[in-house]
Parts: sequence; structure tokens; C-alpha cells
Amino acid sequence: MTIEQIVEETRLWPADTVAELIDRITLAKHGGLAPDREAAWAEVAARRSAEIDSGSEKLIPGEEVSARIRRIVGR
Repeated sequence: MTIEQIVEETRLWPADTVAELIDRITLAKHGGLAPDREAAWAEVAARRSAEIDSGSEKLIPGEEVSARIRRIVGR
């Protein structure tokens, strides 16, 4: 399969399956994290996800973030 075919195929998959594939590819290529760091990142991810789900944290669209950065750096 070509990369384009793989990308097209994965568009039909559930998001959690695509995320798992990305995690596996990343870990295979980069060797993964030490177990203590992996556990720490999992805790951070779970906490942030809960904050977003509860509404205590608000997501900011990427376009807005980029516009803020451009204003700060003067571009």
C-alpha cells in the first residue's frame, strides 16, 4: 500500500484505533518512554481529558492560537 492509501483507509477507522496505531508507530520508531515517564504522561493526559470533558478547561482553536502568536512576534 502507498502512504496515501493507508491515510485514506484510516479515515474510515474509529479515532481511538487511529490513535493506537500512531502510538505504536511512534514507540517503535523512537523506542518509547521509560515506564515512570509513560505513567506520568498517562496521568497528565487523563487529568487534562477530564478537565476538558467537565468544561473546567476550554479548548482554543488552532487558528486563534496562531493569530495570537503572530501578534506577539509581530508578524
